[in-house]
Amino acid sequence: MNMYKSGYINRVLDIAELLKIQSLFLFGARQTGKTSYILNQLEDDIVMHVDLLDTSRQSSYIRNPGLLASEIRALDRNEGLIVIDEIQLVPVLLNEVHRIMESSSFSFLLTGSGVRRLMHAGVDLLGGRAGQIIFHPLVWPEIKDKDYSLEHIFSSGLLPRMYLSGNSGRLLSSYCGSFLINQVQSEGLVRNMPAFSDFLTVAALSSGQQLNFANIASDTGMSVNSIKAWYGILSDMLVGYEIPAFTSSIKRKAAAISKYYIFDVGVLRSLMSISPPEENSGQFGNFFEHYICHELVSYIDYHGAMPHDRGLCYWRSRSGYEVDFVFRNQVAIEVKTTRSVDERKDLKGLRALMEEGIFEKFIIVSREERKRRTEDGIWIYPFKDFLDELWSGKIIPEQMIS
Repeated sequence: MNMYKSGYINRVLDIAELLKIQSLFLFGARQTGKTSYILNQLEDDIVMHVDLLDTSRQSSYIRNPGLLASEIRALDRNEGLIVIDEIQLVPVLLNEVHRIMESSSFSFLLTGSGVRRLMHAGVDLLGGRAGQIIFHPLVWPEIKDKDYSLEHIFSSGLLPRMYLSGNSGRLLSSYCGSFLINQVQSEGLVRNMPAFSDFLTVAALSSGQQLNFANIASDTGMSVNSIKAWYGILSDMLVGYEIPAFTSSIKRKAAAISKYYIFDVGVLRSLMSISPPEENSGQFGNFFEHYICHELVSYIDYHGAMPHDRGLCYWRSRSGYEVDFVFRNQVAIEVKTTRSVDERKDLKGLRALMEEGIFEKFIIVSREERKRRTEDGIWIYPFKDFLDELWSGKIIPEQMIS
């Protein structure tokens, strides 16, 4: 029996504290848990909650955006938290929200599962009066005490409903069809849906690798411009993100092509149509890298970064040396699934980057049992120790981000 299937996992992000400073856009892919978070962790602060997935309310606001102001006046108060779920479904409401913010002390939490409609609707994005934050699938501090295992994560992924389910395979299959394909189709973003479906598979199979638009165009029979646009759609739907190349090395010329990562290992596995990867397989290492990437991106976003300026990159020299992740000019991180790091073989990329004299700390994230340090200063971390120190601000201090 799955001990989590009926529970709620408290999330680490403290939105209530952020809302004391300003109103917020809370963006996140479908089923990352935005609504559950609001109902479980912000309920006492909410004076009005509008769910635009309710088609009747959605239709009413589309016909008459001013209805929102009338309903807020009926509250007979001038402050409190107003939540509007899936604001991208009625973008014109943002004009009303802006006007209400100018004339009252209400704060707003506006959630959305994609930014494309807002970016292309020509509406007022509140004139900078609201912050933005990306809501991610479950992260280490939320699950580390809940019968945690890599095998479970690689099977179910970290979307809360899937993680807590005893039948994540079927749910993930439905997610990749109902949410990804249908959302794209319903918004009229793509004309050739069969080709887009093929593209999703190819994007998953090449996730974590350097972007090669020409190869993917060839595999799907589409133009390079279409493939670039489709990656843009994935990013706008927040189901994938780029990790740019770090190109400031001098001694060794660096590659300049970005990598692209699907946002959740469960969704990744479902799109690839593979079984959960077995230990010591190549896919196990691939999923482990994706998982560490997810934790890094989530930590950085939750501490004030914007998606276009996370400071997280990877490094690869033209001669083939590579380091999985580097943060600004501070930390270089290599990810290995090995239980025993081979100092001659596994540290080559980090040692090549050390010669540049740019970064301050060099880390291998592994499955070794104890944290240790090599003679030349490379830290070898058991991955759980690394995640503990990451989320406590010891790997990347918060002041380096915001």
